[in-house]
Amino acid sequence: MNSAKGTAIVYDWIDKWGGVERVLLALSEIFPEADFFTSYYDKEGAAWAKNLKIKTSFVDKLPRFIKKGRITSFPFYSYVFESFDFSAYDLVVSVTSSFAKSVITKPGTQHLCYLLTPTRYLWIQPENYFQNNFIFSLIKPYINCIKNWDLVVAQRPDKIISISQTVADRCQRYYKRKSKVVYPPFDVEYWKQVQSAKFPSARAQGEGKVQSYSSKFKVVENKRYFLVVSRLEPYKKIDLVINVFNQLALQSKNRSHQDCTSLIIVGGGSQEKKLKKIAGGNIYFYNKLTDEELGCLYSRAQALIMPQEEDFGYVSLEAQFFGCPVIAYKKGGATETVIAGKTGLFFDSQTKESLIKALERFEAKSYNIRTNTKKFGPENVERFDKRIFNKKFNETISNITTQNSNPKTQN
Repeated sequence: MNSAKGTAIVYDWIDKWGGVERVLLALSEIFPEADFFTSYYDKEGAAWAKNLKIKTSFVDKLPRFIKKGRITSFPFYSYVFESFDFSAYDLVVSVTSSFAKSVITKPGTQHLCYLLTPTRYLWIQPENYFQNNFIFSLIKPYINCIKNWDLVVAQRPDKIISISQTVADRCQRYYKRKSKVVYPPFDVEYWKQVQSAKFPSARAQGEGKVQSYSSKFKVVENKRYFLVVSRLEPYKKIDLVINVFNQLALQSKNRSHQDCTSLIIVGGGSQEKKLKKIAGGNIYFYNKLTDEELGCLYSRAQALIMPQEEDFGYVSLEAQFFGCPVIAYKKGGATETVIAGKTGLFFDSQTKESLIKALERFEAKSYNIRTNTKKFGPENVERFDKRIFNKKFNETISNITTQNSNPKTQN
């Protein structure tokens, strides 16, 4: 879809690689001439963005420890996106879980917000994001002020699209706005290329058996393992999974079983050192893996564990594509991407007891679930294919740009 004047895509910060960044790349294909606006750009952490035309704010010039720290950078974000000038564009697409939706546009410029979630550290258990209770008590009055401001600026977009029904419900609850759901794109063709490149003879051998296995994973090559793929942040609840597998290892040792079930954790984040410190010897950490290496892990894992309430849960689609079942907390985006009994199972509460019971249920029927996931997983992810995303996104853009909009009153 081409705009007469131009398109701007706005994202909170471009500093890493993950599910949201795949969305940004998909948008760059829809709008190949678009300019990207962001608070700051980490060229090393976000090497994938090197070919994008990126414009940054004054935050990009601040010392690294300030702009990378969510607490130290917090005071700046109510000003960052309002400082950008979008007069040269007739379409602005904000992609945000934070404050990118606060951009100010003039009459004649349409603003579409692709909402990842209402700002988590304002609306959804903010205490989980500020581990120091003393600091949280100090800044709580400021957080309440920013919440009020966030509610006001959430009225600025002409239209909001949510990435899941979970997020659409939050949007209605916190921002008092209805939103259409367009699921993020899962590039089925790309993942097929990854699969065939890494496992060229997998189909010939049957059941997706891995023929070559990265030397990185030799330590678990002959072990049964479960998998976590996630950023290592407090709200992701990775400590819950670690505590469960520490307990399982202890029980196995007491029963004199030499080879207890292992856990592989893929990802990085602010909690990495803390999580490694509490992890037992049956738990292994990896970071910055290629998609081919991830494919190796998914293909051999017993199941992917998702202990957090996800906004959408892109990794659950990756797992299902490779025939890996998903054991997920029964709340949030996973309830929209995982089919109970066919591609995984759920646990009801974020407690050790609930997750252990889910693992026991999985062990009792693992053959059936794994067989079902190999059959239904690749079929299920087709519902989220990139072609569907492109079609629905373009339809939405066409609708809002052809409407005879009344002049907007800026908040």
